[in-house]
Amino acid sequence: MSNINTSNLHVEKAKTSKLADVNFEDLAFGKTFTDHMFMCDFVNGEWQQPQIKPYQPMQMEPSARVFHYGQAVFEGMKAYKDDHGDVFLFRPEENFKRINKSCARLAMPEFPENYFFEGLTTLLNLDRDWIKPGVGNSLYLRPFAIATDPAIAAAPGESYRFMIICAPAKAYYKGTVKVLIAEEFSRSANGGVGFAKAAGNYAAQFYPTSLAQQKGYQQVIWTDADTHTYLEEAGTMNVFFRINDTLITAPISDRILDGVTRKSLIQLAKDNNMTCEVRQIKVSEIVEASIKGSLKEIFGAGTAAVISPIEGFEYQNTYRELPEINDHSYSSVLKQKMLEIQHNLAEDLHNWRHEVEVAK
Repeated sequence: MSNINTSNLHVEKAKTSKLADVNFEDLAFGKTFTDHMFMCDFVNGEWQQPQIKPYQPMQMEPSARVFHYGQAVFEGMKAYKDDHGDVFLFRPEENFKRINKSCARLAMPEFPENYFFEGLTTLLNLDRDWIKPGVGNSLYLRPFAIATDPAIAAAPGESYRFMIICAPAKAYYKGTVKVLIAEEFSRSANGGVGFAKAAGNYAAQFYPTSLAQQKGYQQVIWTDADTHTYLEEAGTMNVFFRINDTLITAPISDRILDGVTRKSLIQLAKDNNMTCEVRQIKVSEIVEASIKGSLKEIFGAGTAAVISPIEGFEYQNTYRELPEINDHSYSSVLKQKMLEIQHNLAEDLHNWRHEVEVAK
């Protein structure tokens, strides 16, 4: 394999590419990965030389702390290619800041900014052909960090690994989504790690979500742990409600993730003269609005799906259908605005797009 050295980054290129074997019209989300991966180890109190190598399995001790105490955090990002072949990231500085915020909460070392962006840019240039143009196509990027030292003492790790892997992606959710409003289970609690993208947050969602799926629902809308009366998130996404012509979403807190898509949609709503309120939302308010016919839309918002419209919800054994969504729904308008910015098809008023320069 050929080797390339830069000032900070060691690159080992794959001998051959898997690209020709991939059917880009039939991609299962997160199951096909590009030719290369980025990694950097934290040893003896310092981050070591970062490196890019061919995507491959890695060996770890069975006693690695990540397996026993869950020191693991991650991010979700996307790269997009326009019709001219230019590649863009969407607000990557927000993902960088958030993964370090997540690391700090789990007593993990924060990752250097120059390593992150140099590694990300080099990785995207190496696997640039995996990014397909066209709205709906993207390359999903998964930065993550784990504790790797072999020790089963209940204490923070001393060694860590930071990685970035990439997976080509199309639409995340297909078809309609029906949800169950949680009456017993919660996603997070006051003083916990709900604001962080900790791996364990998602593992804890799987069981109640599987119960909802047994009843015919795809996801759960989570309620607060104290009273189960306030609506917080939908599945793995932030959630928006439209009552009449007002969009409402819950404020971020130590229970609710500060979603990049969420904050971008709030700004886009303002840009397009949509009233948007950031406040607590009671389940009873949404039920009452549904009964009165003023509840027009519910949708989840996140990196993978961008926007996922919700068809209906169940609460206290009663299912309530939402009005049929048309092309002029807030969710469809905002999703189109977002996708046009991400794919370099519209003016970027807020400088959210970050072009990935071609390697020289």
